[in-house]
Amino acid sequence: MFIDTTAESAAEGALAEWYHSQRSSWGFLPDYAGCFSTRPDVASAWANLNLTIRGGMDRRRFELVTIAAARARRSTYCTVAHSKFLRDVCGDGDTLEQLGLAPDGQTLSAQDAAVYAFATKVAQDASTVAAADVDALRDVGFTDAEIADVVHAVAARLFFTTVLDGLGARLDPQTAAAFDPEVLEGMVVGRPIGNA
Repeated sequence: MFIDTTAESAAEGALAEWYHSQRSSWGFLPDYAGCFSTRPDVASAWANLNLTIRGGMDRRRFELVTIAAARARRSTYCTVAHSKFLRDVCGDGDTLEQLGLAPDGQTLSAQDAAVYAFATKVAQDASTVAAADVDALRDVGFTDAEIADVVHAVAARLFFTTVLDGLGARLDPQTAAAFDPEVLEGMVVGRPIGNA
């Protein structure tokens, strides 16, 4: 971490609550939690926004879009964490395997490949998105509300990846250990994994 953070043992009030919520979710205190040690109110606001967006979407689609955005922004942390959610929460190891073979998503089903490409483009440079990109999603069955949800999910992810990478957070070894080394290697798209 590039900034001084408050240790878990010294945390009080809203920060202690933030740390506790993250430890409860992961079984350990993830490195990224310290990025918000000076502003636990921002962490809470982001968490509420992210949960609101995710709650209005199909969970599997949310994870696929998040992985696309994380890869586009070269966020190892979010690429690995959300690959774990795709596999373990959504029960979709097949898609994870396909992304390992073709990280650009081109071997996925037509609908998945289209949304993956769109999310990648939004994450890379939203100003390049054209009406034709939106039409391509409509052509494979997306409604306008679903398309908007994809953009919302990408936008929320860009905030989080920017905070983590901007402050030097590194993927936790505990999360990295959930994958075989050869699978993990293909998901290290930016910062290296943290030390145990």
